[in-house]
Amino acid sequence: MTFSFRRPPFRTYSISELCREFDVTPRALRFYEERGLLSPARRDMQRIYSSRDRARLALVVRGRRVGISLAEIHEILDVYDREGPAGQNARALRVFKKKIAELEAQRADVVAAIETLQDAADRLAERLGGEAAA
Repeated sequence: MTFSFRRPPFRTYSISELCREFDVTPRALRFYEERGLLSPARRDMQRIYSSRDRARLALVVRGRRVGISLAEIHEILDVYDREGPAGQNARALRVFKKKIAELEAQRADVVAAIETLQDAADRLAERLGGEAAA
């Protein structure tokens, strides 16, 4: 008995397809390419994005939405090539925990700012209420 292993067809994407799918501009994709985050092939002047580029773009977009820097995203993506998925996951975990700590500190600052502003607003409201009655 012979088994035939066939790869799925190689899927490519145009710049407009990825822009539409990820709600990014062509300028953003070109910027990510300049930064080494994406490596589309070229056919004449047209960029041809691979499934790998699409997966990397998904990680870039998600990372940026939660405030991870492009440098950190670049490092996470590059670790995959050097160390494989386990290395990439370990690096991503360190970056994510660092970002969580930063966001928690920001949240504490925001809560403190809201409390300060609320106290000031309450005092002003009392003064204005007292002056309005006089």
